[in-house]
Amino acid sequence: MTTPAERPGRTQRPPRPVVTLEVQSTQRLTPHLVRVVAGGPGFADFTDNGKTDKYVKIRFGEVTRTYTVRGVDPEAGTLTIDFVVHGDEGVAGPWAAAARPGDTLTFVGPGGAYSPDPDADWHLFAGDASALPAIGAALEALPGDAKGVAHLLVEDETEVLELAAPAGVELRWLCHAPAGSDPGLLAAALTADPWRDGRVQVFAHGERESMKAIRAVLKDRQVPRQDISLSGYWALGRTEDRFQAEKREPIGQIPD
Repeated sequence: MTTPAERPGRTQRPPRPVVTLEVQSTQRLTPHLVRVVAGGPGFADFTDNGKTDKYVKIRFGEVTRTYTVRGVDPEAGTLTIDFVVHGDEGVAGPWAAAARPGDTLTFVGPGGAYSPDPDADWHLFAGDASALPAIGAALEALPGDAKGVAHLLVEDETEVLELAAPAGVELRWLCHAPAGSDPGLLAAALTADPWRDGRVQVFAHGERESMKAIRAVLKDRQVPRQDISLSGYWALGRTEDRFQAEKREPIGQIPD
């Protein structure tokens, strides 16, 4: 039997290279966010895709987890990834909390498709702590005259970060604990905020049910789907493996 990849005329995508870096340094940014900077000879195997929201699939033994690349420094030959840490919960968080210089980080990637459109009239960002690395990278990539607003949901004031953004982009921090317990908070913030004129580009990522609520708001605002980057990074009450499995089920899908 001929598989789809073997059918004549179909080009098989080459596998992405496996990259192994060494931890250079770690930094506790907030009580629940740890920054890991990695580099070394393996950086030569990394090919940047030029996207703001680029992600890699990190291997932790037999387990793979997807994380946003917070930044790439080609001159230093380093890559920065921020990890959400909640004690011993999960796989990646505990690894990051215990990481030390010389430890290895193996991943495949990057993937990703979003970058801020300089031609958009304004930009709308929305997300919880899991989306802060991607939103932070996007804010830094905006042109200096960009306008917009970012609604950022964290558990309390200790989780607020110093993020660089153009003067015309407002940063609005929402504090509510526990994380993800009220999926309507970000959607309510978008609804209450005066809607700006012109074409908006949206980047909204975070807890799955929260993203569903935001998608409903954007539909009401008639924002074209091509101007929206929206996805769930996690789901309240779900393990990572269960969350990934539910992506193939109705509950795990965010309607277009």
